[in-house]
Amino acid sequence: MHLAYWLVAGLLALFYVYGGGVKLVRGRDELRPMMAWVDSMPMAAVRGIGLIEVLGAAGLLLPPLTGVAPWLALAAAVGFVVLQVAATGVHLRMGDRMIALNLALIGVAGVTVWLATGWL
Repeated sequence: MHLAYWLVAGLLALFYVYGGGVKLVRGRDELRPMMAWVDSMPMAAVRGIGLIEVLGAAGLLLPPLTGVAPWLALAAAVGFVVLQVAATGVHLRMGDRMIALNLALIGVAGVTVWLATGWL
């Protein structure tokens, strides 16, 4: 079960480190082709989401790795489920029906939640 957690959480963390890092360093014009929703939010909010994603990725990996407050991994995984549920709502509200990635991330984060309970 621990190996499964590391594989799933590691892949999820890689996705969010990349996605969050992109939101932190790129401008609106560079983000628009892959994230049409950036036009509907202030850049401070986009940067905030990016920071949350990067910190959440660290929360998936560092607590179980160090043994310090391993329950934070579970909190990070639950946070990613909540984040993607909200993101799906934003896409649907904007009329964007391309939510397959959001639904897949909800599923992967949900599996990570289940696997993270093995740390507690």
